[in-house]
Amino acid sequence: MSTKDAVALLAGAVIVVSFIGSAKTPPATAASPLGNISGTLPGLAPIVSDAEKSEARGLIKRLRVKALGPNTGYERTRYGENWADDAIGVPYARNGCRTRDDLLARDGRNVKFRAGSDCEVVSMELTDPYTGRLISWHKDNADEVQVDHVVPLNYGWRMGAPKWPMAKRLDFANDPLNLLPVDGDANEQKDASGPAGWLPPRREVRCAYVTRWAQVALKYDIPVTPADKKTMLAQCR
Repeated sequence: MSTKDAVALLAGAVIVVSFIGSAKTPPATAASPLGNISGTLPGLAPIVSDAEKSEARGLIKRLRVKALGPNTGYERTRYGENWADDAIGVPYARNGCRTRDDLLARDGRNVKFRAGSDCEVVSMELTDPYTGRLISWHKDNADEVQVDHVVPLNYGWRMGAPKWPMAKRLDFANDPLNLLPVDGDANEQKDASGPAGWLPPRREVRCAYVTRWAQVALKYDIPVTPADKKTMLAQCR
């Protein structure tokens, strides 16, 4: 086998592994949401071409709209234990690692695990997609990197999740398509806001962000407010 063939075979093996439940060997660069419908590729690359922006707008236009519902009965536990590995219908599910660690391993570079563990991430480097900031992260300062639900759990709750079966809520809360490790301060500023209330400070990633939002909302049949849909379309002109 030639060296070129061996490299191609190895690359294919890495792609296969990423889809069967491991987040240990992600590609080196951030992926566009348009080529990452499984959510198993890292980061959030900007959408820049006119053709891609047109494709993104097509996704956003498919979103249903309705007014934001009440917050009645919402608690984080309505989506299961925080980062527990008990979802069943999404990548990385039941692979023995907590969801947060799966996402840190997916998006981080120079990832180091706790001695004796194949799961627990203790340090890494992360280029935050929301701000562009390069973060040298260590578990001693855990909140410096937080895993954001692109479509917030509270938003999903107010748009119909109380009527979902628990299995769907678990998948929504742990789906890598809906999860991005990001700068902790930016995540706290976002809180549970829709796109009309918060967008990433890094303008060049805003179309990619709302496209990822649309992908998640379509997958889980979550409507958005009219203001959110209008804002989303405006980011991909």
